[in-house]
Amino acid sequence: MTLALALLLCMFLGTHGFNTQLVIEPQPNFDTEKFAGEWYRIGLADESLLFAMFKNQLKVSKGLLLPDAMGNVNLTMWTMRPYGCSISVYSYEKTDVPGEFTYFSKRHKITKDITIVETNYTDYSLVLKYKNMDKEYTQIALYGRSSILRPDLIQIFRSFALSLGFSEEAIVTPTDVDPCPILEPRNTAEFREDKSAQSPNQSVFGTENLSKVQLWIQTLGYIYSVLLNIWGRVFVLTQTIIGEMQHYNASSM
Repeated sequence: MTLALALLLCMFLGTHGFNTQLVIEPQPNFDTEKFAGEWYRIGLADESLLFAMFKNQLKVSKGLLLPDAMGNVNLTMWTMRPYGCSISVYSYEKTDVPGEFTYFSKRHKITKDITIVETNYTDYSLVLKYKNMDKEYTQIALYGRSSILRPDLIQIFRSFALSLGFSEEAIVTPTDVDPCPILEPRNTAEFREDKSAQSPNQSVFGTENLSKVQLWIQTLGYIYSVLLNIWGRVFVLTQTIIGEMQHYNASSM
């Protein structure tokens, strides 16, 4: 289903509940090789409680997407943490439908789907995570080849998120750019040139030592995300207990 039809249906919904009637289709004739390269996540829509608590800290973050010979893709994302640059690596497996992938979420312990809803390969892409429309799992991300996108493209992202039932409060387009990774910027054409000239054992950004550092930082990042998740659950439980106590005290008066 095209974005235009999705936006039209949004006019009749009048609600922020998820719209489960839409059938989300991937970009027609999706080309993995053209989609590869450097991307910046410049917008995110997420209704989860954990996101609501930390959305004001969200920054524009950089990613690198690499396809393999089997048609699967690996996405590396960089995020600044208190201890330095954190690296998250996601392995997406292709499906029978071009533009649709799956991966196993270590945080939620389930398999999620990834759909490239729309892209022109050179400027932007709209990506939907978990089409089964769940408050805790479903996300929409806006990616750009540059850390700055045109206002009209940001509006397309916001309108698409609203058409699926995301609330205004759940849609974030940060303006601050994450400084990670601390490397010279490279355009997509240069990246593809370098990629074709590398030997199989070379990393995209250089040496074996960098790979070891990335592994160590990724481990620390995973520990940090686990602790963050635990803290979020404790926060929810505490709020529930406080609410029950207030209700009890009110009914006792």
